[in-house]
Amino acid sequence: MSKTTTNVTMDDLLANSDVAPLAAGAVVEGTISSVKKNEVWVDLGARGTGVVLRREIGHGQQPEVGQTVTISVIDPELDEGYALLSMKRAVKDRGWDELQRVFDDGETIEITAYDANRGGLLVELEGIRGFLPVSQLAAGHYPRVSGADKDEILQKLNALTNKPIRVRILDVSRKDNKLIFSEKEAVKEDMQARFSELKVGDVVKGVITGVIDFGAFVNVDGIEGLIHISEISWERVDNPRNYLKVGDEIEAKIISIDKDRLSLSLKQMSEDPWLNEVKAFKKGDVVEGKITRITPFGAFVQISPSVEALVHVSEMSDDEGVDPEQLFQLNEKKQFKVLDIDTEGRKIALSLKGAK
Repeated sequence: MSKTTTNVTMDDLLANSDVAPLAAGAVVEGTISSVKKNEVWVDLGARGTGVVLRREIGHGQQPEVGQTVTISVIDPELDEGYALLSMKRAVKDRGWDELQRVFDDGETIEITAYDANRGGLLVELEGIRGFLPVSQLAAGHYPRVSGADKDEILQKLNALTNKPIRVRILDVSRKDNKLIFSEKEAVKEDMQARFSELKVGDVVKGVITGVIDFGAFVNVDGIEGLIHISEISWERVDNPRNYLKVGDEIEAKIISIDKDRLSLSLKQMSEDPWLNEVKAFKKGDVVEGKITRITPFGAFVQISPSVEALVHVSEMSDDEGVDPEQLFQLNEKKQFKVLDIDTEGRKIALSLKGAK
């Protein structure tokens, strides 16, 4: 009696069972049987065995032996007899659907950035890489720096990595492989509610988040505020950095409310010393003053700690074409006659020639 040899493939066995054979692109479940440095082996049951190479595991995933995983089939059968699998692709396939749902529902979610560049934060969610641009950070996280110091911006953004941030999805497109997040959108409703509770004249507490040439930015319970250089002190402020630094906790008065920002004043938290000091002067007085600024049209003169007055070029000399820069030196002291005091406009006019 002759013996017949028959070659039976895995596909043949599967064809005679209720288990469908593997196909490229299919998403199946398996159990991790071995975790090695550069590969993970997966038991697919009746479908055999497959391998997931390190590059196909996905950022943040920590496979463990015995873990049930959903994987995507790259190649159903390599020459060695096992399947080539991807955990990353399987996660992505499901991830796009979930992200689209979150976007459509307008949900607020929590993300954690794994890295940063000068443009924003790099995020991976549901196996898909996305981006949170600097422009979409809320006031509490926005990197306020002097000038446009890119290294300082990157340093501040790096400090936000590995920390949870509440966001909404601003744009999602599987076709374009685009996923953009916004912290601003996530806090917008809260901001609007807080804005509705504030009014001009209110005193608020905040933390200085950035000091720049024209003022300072303040985080007021998540709302951005700005203290203009003219509202820092009753004194003339040449450099805001001499008065404020990042991290300072301050109290300030709201002087206007814009669409998404508060205009604040530090100096209006105290009485204007100019109003008290100006009482010491009257029209016709001869006073001593120190030159603080020289311009083509005149010179500014400090006649008390908080009171600065102007001597116009026409009141410097009877000579026509007098040059203020030739006549005065900064910090020089001279005698002047008070010509006029405008208390409401906080202006005092002086004369040099009238004091002689």
